[in-house]
Amino acid sequence: MNAATPIRAVSEVQPELTILMPCLNEAETLATCIGKAQSFLRASGILGEVLIADNGSTDGSQLIATGLGARVVKVQAKGYGAALQGGIAAARGRYIIMGDADDSYDFSALDAFVQRLRGGADLVMGNRFQGGIEAGAMPVLHRYLGNPVLSYLGRLFFRIKAGDFHCGLRGFNAERIRGLDLNTAGMEFASEMVVRSALAGLRIEEVPTTLKPDGRSRPPHLRTWRDGWRHLKFLLMYNPRWLFFIPGMTLCMLGLVLSALLFLGPLQVVDNLSLDLNTFVAACFMIVAGVQLVTFGVLSRYYADITGILPRNARSGWIARHVSTDRLAIGAGVCMAAGLTLFGYAILSWARLNFGPLNDPEIPRVVVFGLTLIVIALQAFFSAFLLGILEIPVMRRKSGEPVVVSIPA
Repeated sequence: MNAATPIRAVSEVQPELTILMPCLNEAETLATCIGKAQSFLRASGILGEVLIADNGSTDGSQLIATGLGARVVKVQAKGYGAALQGGIAAARGRYIIMGDADDSYDFSALDAFVQRLRGGADLVMGNRFQGGIEAGAMPVLHRYLGNPVLSYLGRLFFRIKAGDFHCGLRGFNAERIRGLDLNTAGMEFASEMVVRSALAGLRIEEVPTTLKPDGRSRPPHLRTWRDGWRHLKFLLMYNPRWLFFIPGMTLCMLGLVLSALLFLGPLQVVDNLSLDLNTFVAACFMIVAGVQLVTFGVLSRYYADITGILPRNARSGWIARHVSTDRLAIGAGVCMAAGLTLFGYAILSWARLNFGPLNDPEIPRVVVFGLTLIVIALQAFFSAFLLGILEIPVMRRKSGEPVVVSIPA
């Protein structure tokens, strides 16, 4: 050994792998999970640690973990995501493989995860549908509806090639995932990790993994409808295109087609069915609702862009260049003028009839369409100022001016 080479203590050597388990009263199965994780580290020759992120257990889980040689970090903030955030922050390994401490995942068979991580993957997802789900391991509603639907929406919204968005066994490059600044505290943390990784351009891969019934005698912490909704809500909030733009444009196009067909009079569809004024009114309502949704989409995508919540792309770049408070206000003014013109024309036409019965089918349609434009103008006008308000904190930060909120006494 060269005399100039410093001798590092064993404690200073960074472990290659941290096997992380969130824990809340898992005394029944924790020892089994820790034993399997430790046997994997020994058998594979990997320098690693077993880390338990305890979320306030009252059943002695902490003593079980420390007694078996695992490291325990206490996480005060409640929730599955909060526990994992605390564990990820405290992990010493270059790579982290996380999994539930209920003995539903096999911590002695992690070779595929390590191999992919060593090969350059930033996030390696387990896929239970490929690896095998034992009888009774996953509720029927989760297996055939919840997981497939939410995973499909994740692939559709974010173009992520992962078949099992919510597998609790996954490995990742610790530095890369810490850089994402994940912040959800509940079960939706599983979706946030995948979505934010994809948005950041990280390399995501997938390996088959098995799932067996957990070894606990008590019910799981997961709540089907509450946690399913939280996953869905997260997916939608991070994709204004599917949340606002696509529904809004669909309503606008359908409303415009129907209103154009019915503007000059009734439309006979079949012998006993015709579309008339009521359908025209409904079409105008579709246009109003559609424009409002598109406006929400513009505001949310613009805000996500200027705050860095979502990365900029061609569409968001176009919005940032062309949408402003002034332009929206001018557009609202033009729309208001058109609406008032149509409304005034209808009033004058009615006056020529001496304000008598409206025998001309054109007048009610002109009134409704004019009012539709007026409502859209009001929406756009106030949305323009909401856009300006959203810009204020960002503009202050860019100029170096502190953002101070003054509350009157």
